Amino acid sequence: MFDVKFVFLWTDAVLWLLVLGLVGYVVYVHRTEELARTWRKVLNNKTAVAAAAVLSVFFAAALADSVHYRRALPATDGAAVAAWDTKTVSLLDALVGEKVAIVSNKAQTTRNRIYGVVNREDTQYILLDTPGLHKPKSALGDYMVKVVTSSLSDVDCALLLVEPIPHVGGPEQALIDRIREENIPCVLCINKIDTVEPAELLPVIAAYNQAWDGFDAIIPISAHTGSGLKDLMKELRKYAQEGPQLFPDGMTTDQPERQVMGEILREKLLLCLDKEIPHGTAVEITKFSERDSGVIDVDATIYCEKASHKGIIIGKQGAMLKKISSLARQDMEKFMGTKVYLETWVKVKENWRDNVNYVRSFGYRDE
Repeated sequence: MFDVKFVFLWTDAVLWLLVLGLVGYVVYVHRTEELARTWRKVLNNKTAVAAAAVLSVFFAAALADSVHYRRALPATDGAAVAAWDTKTVSLLDALVGEKVAIVSNKAQTTRNRIYGVVNREDTQYILLDTPGLHKPKSALGDYMVKVVTSSLSDVDCALLLVEPIPHVGGPEQALIDRIREENIPCVLCINKIDTVEPAELLPVIAAYNQAWDGFDAIIPISAHTGSGLKDLMKELRKYAQEGPQLFPDGMTTDQPERQVMGEILREKLLLCLDKEIPHGTAVEITKFSERDSGVIDVDATIYCEKASHKGIIIGKQGAMLKKISSLARQDMEKFMGTKVYLETWVKVKENWRDNVNYVRSFGYRDE
């Protein structure tokens, strides 16, 4: 995650090193008998005087710039929350107010750690959407599990999002066990309450209390209707700590626009394709540019694992690829707020999910 605190720290460090270096040099020269002679040489040297003037201007400008950004990003309360969802990631989009994570009813939809930024009054919430915790069966799976485990040390609170089913399944229990091992405060969110009667929530709450009685709070919500979201944000406010604002106002995610375009296209692959085929796909954005007219040109290559999968993705006379691309383009235009010209290609990289080099080349890196 981009952290402006490090910018400030490095700026201050460089500026103070320059000051200390200059002071140290003066002190060193002062201890010699040639102090006066040295200063006369420096002052008589026009190049040295000009260089000193330039450095002084640079120093003053850098200091002013640092102060300006400190004022632009004021101190505020903040909370980092890991949102763990065994089914979908619609809650993140609902809280942020726009699409920052793709949604699918298929498992392991999320592959990367995604930051969503929510500003409420004087508090900034950094929501981390991570892949689901599962038993990896490929190099890609190994990467996804590492993303989950490495995210735990960065958060102030875990948010477990479940459906209103009065049974704790294997994935849910695995997440609970992991949260308990790490001793992280956790809020249980029961989503989709708009699909059940209020009385039906009681056995759901009982089942999860039986699985673990360590939840800080249990909050029923509906990401679709917005019900319960205010209560959720009020609860998360308890974990906020005072500190510098990490993201500027108006920024809703750490993802580059280029990456969002790729994720939107992958979402449509998950939506339109069945069985294992969409899980074996990866998207590479090979072109992302803006014309003078404001139109965005996007070239995307879809990679699959088998030649037979390529034929299915393209479809008869290109019908399936056209459908996928059309749906993706519509969401891209909503996100970008302008027209998008999208071109897509399909290529085969056999068993790429089992090849660490391929996995990394598609942006799934541990760093």
